[in-house]
Amino acid sequence: MREVDGGCGHVPGAIRVNGMKKIALEEHFLAPGFEDYWLKTVEDVDPALYSQVLSRLKDFGEQRLGAMETSGIETAILSLAGPGVQVEHDVAVATKRARTANDFLAGEISKQPDRYRGFAHLAVQDAKAAADELERCVRDFKFCGAMINGHTNGLYLDDPAVYPLWERAEALGAVIYLHPADPVSPMPVLDGYRGLKRATWEWTVETGSHALRLVFSGLFDRFPKAKLALGHLGETLPYQLWRFDSRAKLYGVKLKRRPSDYIRENIVVTTSGMFSFEPIDCAIKALGHEHVMYSADYPFENPVEAGAFMNELPLDPKVLEDIAYNNASRLFGIGKTS
Repeated sequence: MREVDGGCGHVPGAIRVNGMKKIALEEHFLAPGFEDYWLKTVEDVDPALYSQVLSRLKDFGEQRLGAMETSGIETAILSLAGPGVQVEHDVAVATKRARTANDFLAGEISKQPDRYRGFAHLAVQDAKAAADELERCVRDFKFCGAMINGHTNGLYLDDPAVYPLWERAEALGAVIYLHPADPVSPMPVLDGYRGLKRATWEWTVETGSHALRLVFSGLFDRFPKAKLALGHLGETLPYQLWRFDSRAKLYGVKLKRRPSDYIRENIVVTTSGMFSFEPIDCAIKALGHEHVMYSADYPFENPVEAGAFMNELPLDPKVLEDIAYNNASRLFGIGKTS
């Protein structure tokens, strides 16, 4: 987590730097009563920085809108900062609190409906209840899908117990955004190297592996229209497509298509926390630019840096516009594509 420049105060309408408007997919908030869940992921962060980020997570006004305007974000799809109820062991409590978080977010969106959209927070502990909650949020609040913060107490999303949620998400056309979380147990290879924990490397390994479980389990054969989103330009998956296909064949993995086909067709990726040309160039070439979308990862990354990165990429202007706005506009039905 880096120190964040929150940008200017609220000015009506988005400032479109270099004329490029943006939709941002991974922008976080905290609902009342969820700070204790989130605190566990930032226990090693400097207290002053923690207080600064906490303030921005709870704000839906001047700080957040100012950051959006400074970086050219027209619409932000907001999601609860993890892990939330993914780590709650009481199923009834998890289900109730997820609904509370979604009601809270819907209330905040209603105050700025032209600037905010939402991803539902779901208690995967009870997949049927989570499916019902997803449908409620999509139907009543026009949420774009759901953000799942990794495994749920060791339950990964390829487990058959989660099929009711996937079935409903597919029927609704709702995206499931898989966000990083701590692994079930610490990785011994990282012992003694605090700097490699969590956001540096540990979360990438955990989240990329989680996504590969979905591919290699045949989940996308069962739910061929399901759509998964990954941040950080795909958690290194675009770099490894040939290898996945080659080793799947070697080990006799039984799927209807190659692993790379599912990654290209069922997965979209965002730029969150990955503001460098080389990885986005790889993602575009590996997946096709129509599967790459913009995210600032507010407030954990500097929105000004994120916006400047997008504006200055040495890519065809039409490709830039699609990644910054049009791809998300089409996928989620937000605004009008150019």
